[in-house]
Parts: sequence; C-alpha cells; structure tokens
Amino acid sequence: MIRNFDIDALRTMVVGVELGSFTRAASELGRSQSAISMHIKKLEDRAGKPLFVRRGRGLVPTEAGEQLLSYARKIIALNDEAAIALGVGEAESTVKLGLPQDFFDALLPRAISAFSCDARNVHVDVRAGRNYGLEDEVHAGRLDAALAFFPVGAKGHGELLATLPTGWFAGHGMADRSSANEKIPVVLHDHPCLFRTNALSALEGEGRVWRVVLTTPSLAGVWAAVGAKQGVTSRTLYRLPDGVVPAPERYDLPKTSPVEVRLLMGEHASPASHALGDVLRKVTLRELALLNAGDRAA
Repeated sequence: MIRNFDIDALRTMVVGVELGSFTRAASELGRSQSAISMHIKKLEDRAGKPLFVRRGRGLVPTEAGEQLLSYARKIIALNDEAAIALGVGEAESTVKLGLPQDFFDALLPRAISAFSCDARNVHVDVRAGRNYGLEDEVHAGRLDAALAFFPVGAKGHGELLATLPTGWFAGHGMADRSSANEKIPVVLHDHPCLFRTNALSALEGEGRVWRVVLTTPSLAGVWAAVGAKQGVTSRTLYRLPDGVVPAPERYDLPKTSPVEVRLLMGEHASPASHALGDVLRKVTLRELALLNAGDRAA
C-alpha cells in the first residue's frame, strides 16, 4: 500500500531546511518546537528510514531526506496553487528573490513597485547576497529567482540579460602614485568574488605590482574605502556612489574584462515567481540598456 505523506509535515521539512534551523521553522510556522519534532518523526515513520542526521548543533538531510525534500517542494507548490485556484486557500504566496548588492538600492525598488501593480497578496522575500552564492541558492530551491553576474560566455547559467563593461574606480581627487614601481593600492571584496578575480587577473596579466589595502564582504564597504581614497577597485559603472569616479587614464591601470548579468529561475518556481521574473527582466533590461547607452555616448 502506498503511504501518504502529511503535507503540513512536508511544509515543516521544507521551511526548516530553507531556514537552516527547525527552531526558526517553529517560529516561522507559528508552532511549538515539540510539534515540529512530531512532524519530522511522522515523515520518518512514513518513509521508513531516517531523513535527517545530527551535525554539530543542527540537523542535515540524509540521502533519503534530500530525495523527499525535492518532492516536498513540488507537492507543496501544487497544493497551494490548487487551493488558490479553487478559492479555498489563502491567496498570499511567497517569492524568494536574490540580488547582488549592486542592484539592491535602485533596481529592486523599481522591480517591486512594478510587480505590486499586477500581483496582490504575494509576499516577496528579498535577500541581498554575495554574487557567487546566488546560483547555488536557486539550484537548491532556497531562492525562486535571482540576478547574478557571470564571466562572459559562461555556459549553462540562466538567461543572459546584458553584458556590462567593467573598469577601475577611485575616490575623487585621489593622488597619483609617486612612481611607476609603487604598488597599486587595491580595495576588494572577500574571496570568492568575480570582480576580485577580474581585477587581480588584469593586474597580474600585465605584470603590475599591487597590494590589497582592504577586503570586505560588503559592497558599501568597498565604496566607502574607495571614496576615502584608500585605493582603487574594479566594478561596473552601475550606480557609482558620490565621491567615486572612473580612475583617470594617468593612473595607467590595465583593462578589465566585461561581465554578464543573467536571470536565474528555480526549476520548480511558482507562477508568482515567474511573474516576478518577468518584471525583473523588463526592469533590468531597461536599466542596463540606459547604462550601456550612456557608456557608448561617453
């Protein structure tokens, strides 16, 4: 006889894994910790095998757990879609969106404003993440959609929206290096980072001498250090902060490679997620087309 999995228990499993904690899942779902534990036990009884193992202070899925988790996401999405279609469920759904820090302050408000005009009762959970981790988050189902930077020509990674030139940027009025042999002061994101790799590859490719004066996981931290004239960094021209300008030609910095902006969508993304993806595509294309047009005019 085929066993039926309890959908509330499946929802508990998915939320717990996505939040990285079943304690957080209890708070998110409005249930006690004992109720959460009972849900996991019920699933394991139905599966007939362990779904989680303890690692440190947390629980991680077993191979069977990972398999059930994949099906759980599909079951929940179909259940919620059917309930809404029949008018017997809450109309609110959640879309989990990831963005690089570059797009958080300007592009995000435009996208959310445009999306809210057409989609009601949709909760958008936005996460400003490190670019390198966004693709993994989408593939793991922890994000429904994301924008991310990639090297030009990278294969198999989402939908190409734009190719952007990169360049070197410095604080306005930053002094010239005193001699050609003096090390170039560089401000970088922590490793791993596409722009960090891009900048160092350009410097090493021309045999330039350099020193890292500051590293940070925060884009705001990068711009603050550059604006304070501590060093130069490589990025796109998109939304340069006050006090930061393209490094003058007299700095004689090597050319850096362009990057691609791509839209990533989850394999099992909901209709609401695809609707937000459509809006994000339109807003991004419009924003970055203006940037490229300005770059060509310059």
